[in-house]
Parts: sequence; structure tokens; C-alpha cells
Amino acid sequence: MPNWPDDDALFPVAAPLIKGFEGFRSKPYLDSVGVATIGYGTIKYPGGKAVTMQDAQITEDQASGFLKNDIAGRTAQMAPLLTRAATLHQASAMLSLAYNIGVAGFRTSTVLRKFNEGDLQASADAFMMWNKGTVNGQKVVIDGLNNRRTRERTFFLTAD
Repeated sequence: MPNWPDDDALFPVAAPLIKGFEGFRSKPYLDSVGVATIGYGTIKYPGGKAVTMQDAQITEDQASGFLKNDIAGRTAQMAPLLTRAATLHQASAMLSLAYNIGVAGFRTSTVLRKFNEGDLQASADAFMMWNKGTVNGQKVVIDGLNNRRTRERTFFLTAD
């Protein structure tokens, strides 16, 4: 993956960023859209089994292992989408975005398009396009998403 950092280098940079946004939960819970989730935002265990509300409690070490697996899976999907090399901070910020919006959303995002065009400032600014949620049928800025996107944008612009 010539345009994407090695997983061994990426994980120590990306994992704390994602952990800070997702928070740790030892027991299954329903996320904001009703998906059973555990640990640091894991919705599928290694091997592909979906998290259920009946699953056993997990440890923080297990959650970190699940996150490492999630990052590796997303990395495998995201790396081929990049046509230019990403720094650790850029890749981590994009990974955090994709962890939240899904790789499908990232694939069609202005963040990716502008990154591939070499317009890093526009790519960074495009993170803010993903700060809204649907409330009562209307797209509105959600404070938590706005804060996350602001931090991802800043992280993206941080030199390694």
C-alpha cells in the first residue's frame, strides 16, 4: 500500500484519536442510529459476527484488539482509494472520519477527492461537511460531530 502508512506505524497514531471520540464501553449498547456496539465503536467482531445486545461484557484490552482489527479492515478498504501518499496524521484523520461515516461515505467524500487532487487545505476543510445529523427530518449541525470534525481537521493538518 504505497500511498498509505504501514499498520504498525498507523495504529499508535490513529487508535488514540478514535478511542478519544468513541469512548470505551464494556457492555453492548445501541449507538445513535440503533446499531449494537461494544468497546470502542465495534459493530462486528473479528471474523465478521455482528455485536448483539446479548453479548458478554469485554475488557478494555479486548476492545483495543477489536479496534486494531477494525482499523486493519478499514485500512485495507481505504488505501486503494488514495492516489497520493498520506502522512500518518492525514491517514489517521481520514481513518477516524471513515470509522464514523463508513468507508462507503468516505469513498464518495470531498475529503478524499480533494486529497487526491493535492488540495490539502480543501480536503481538511471538507471534514466539516460531515458535522450534521438528521433531527426531526432536518439536517442540523450536531455539537458532538462538529467537535469531532474540528479535531479531525486539525489532526489532518498536523505535520508528522
